[in-house]
Amino acid sequence: MSWFESLILGLVQGLTEFLPVSSSAHLRLTAAFSGWEDPGAAFTAITQIGTETAVLIYFRKDIGRIISAWVRSLGNKAMRGDQDARMGWLVIVGSIPIGVLGVTLKDQIEGPFRDLRLTATMLIGMGIVLGFADRLAARDESGGRHRAPMQRKGLQDLGVRDGLIYGVCQAMALIPGVSRSGATISGGLFMGYTRESAARYSFLLAIPAVLASGLFELKDAMENDHVSWGPTIFATIIAFVVGYAVIAWFMKFISTKSFMPFVWYRIALGIVIIVLVTMGVLSPHAAESAG
Repeated sequence: MSWFESLILGLVQGLTEFLPVSSSAHLRLTAAFSGWEDPGAAFTAITQIGTETAVLIYFRKDIGRIISAWVRSLGNKAMRGDQDARMGWLVIVGSIPIGVLGVTLKDQIEGPFRDLRLTATMLIGMGIVLGFADRLAARDESGGRHRAPMQRKGLQDLGVRDGLIYGVCQAMALIPGVSRSGATISGGLFMGYTRESAARYSFLLAIPAVLASGLFELKDAMENDHVSWGPTIFATIIAFVVGYAVIAWFMKFISTKSFMPFVWYRIALGIVIIVLVTMGVLSPHAAESAG
């Protein structure tokens, strides 16, 4: 991998990790359209450490409170009803599905799941799902001629059942094209949460899963020496800087705006990929890593 490739891929990772458009799909597509080798699952996981570091810094006050309350709740029963302590347990519960499936489906994630036909299908399918979820949220918030606006749930209403459903939605993002934030936010909107609450829990829930995946791939890469370390570290730093800016923008955007621009973008991109593959312009295995 060249330094220029790492710059572009780091920018793509930072720009798309927190938006509901699938960063793994965009990394894969950037390589395919540019005629580069697929950066691979290891590169994706390691650069995600950069974007998750941005999450840790942006939500540092929330995370500090949650960790502190959760640790104290281990030895103090009275603390177990505290909202921050509960959130600590709910992040752990919600991380179980992706942890189990990530290990179980490792070979598929690094192989068949990277087929561009599947990526395009997921872009379109999850785009439609996100669109329906967004319209449902908008209808509840605005009400209508015959009913008053409905009060949607906040994170204080989150329980074990909803936490597990969020976790299952997050696990779907193991397939490129789904989008971690897109799937979890859609799940949250369907369960009746506000856009901001769904996005905030999505970001918190991603921390253990992404960091664990990144460290696992980092350990594997160090043992097998199949990563271009200089460019990968450079891309990770770029992803961190850009990712932090995107989080700040996205949290403001969703408080007043619809997700529909992302929905139409996903559907259009998926259709373009299918057309190019069908016409033989783009191979479904274009830019696949040789190893």
